[in-house]
Amino acid sequence: MTFGEKLAKAVEAHGPLCVGIDPHPSLLEAWGLSPTAEGLERFALTAVEAFGGQVAMVKPQAAFFEAHGSRGVAVLERVIAELRDSGTLVLVDAKRGDIGSTMAAYAQAYLGDGSPLAGDAVTVSPYLGFGSLQPALDTARATGRGVFVLALTSNPEGAQVQRAVAPDGRTTAQTIIDFASARNSGISPCGDVGLVVGATIGETDVDLSGFNGPILAPGFGAQGGSTADLKRLFGPDMRNVFPTSSRDVLKHGPDVSSLVSAVRRVQESL
Repeated sequence: MTFGEKLAKAVEAHGPLCVGIDPHPSLLEAWGLSPTAEGLERFALTAVEAFGGQVAMVKPQAAFFEAHGSRGVAVLERVIAELRDSGTLVLVDAKRGDIGSTMAAYAQAYLGDGSPLAGDAVTVSPYLGFGSLQPALDTARATGRGVFVLALTSNPEGAQVQRAVAPDGRTTAQTIIDFASARNSGISPCGDVGLVVGATIGETDVDLSGFNGPILAPGFGAQGGSTADLKRLFGPDMRNVFPTSSRDVLKHGPDVSSLVSAVRRVQESL
């Protein structure tokens, strides 16, 4: 199946929620775990047990695994494998972006068949030019996977680049959206190029009406994003939006049943 077909099937079964696995040291401490590779493994696999088969998509944040070196990366590989075995889509939040052969290597690592780091999709950064993402776009399409391109992020510094206006009058964010829209054109039920648009950005000031792809909306829950914010930001485009909740769910661990109950409450709110 295409990535869009996989997403449609997952949403039909579980709704649009994406849950993050962010093994932040403060969360490990709150769960009574040590900030070590062993604590990371217990945290991450408990989350896998709670979320696998319960939500449309799970988003492990790669940086928190990489911080533990090779042992942490090995845990990430296991998380990806076990989630995929459970039938849950995995979006690896790695935000990779480079040019030429280096981007091609990133694409093989996170989107290539046979790679232990390849989930079902990966986040990428387009700020070396949208065309620099071509190896990732091509690999994703060839393997039935997806990419989520940073468009409008919630950090205040992002506006310096994302809301900058080009000579043609479009903002950088709008240019990225337009490139992604063109890539997805004519694909049903939706394209394999998604966008990342923060749920706490205030106003989008962009045109998403022609975008035929999934929109990841991080910041829902603990970071302040609400269902009202989602409706205000995305309006009729809500059908393609995947709100992401991480800390707001993870704070209910380490008890698996409490984590599952937290997920169900968020799903019902959506």
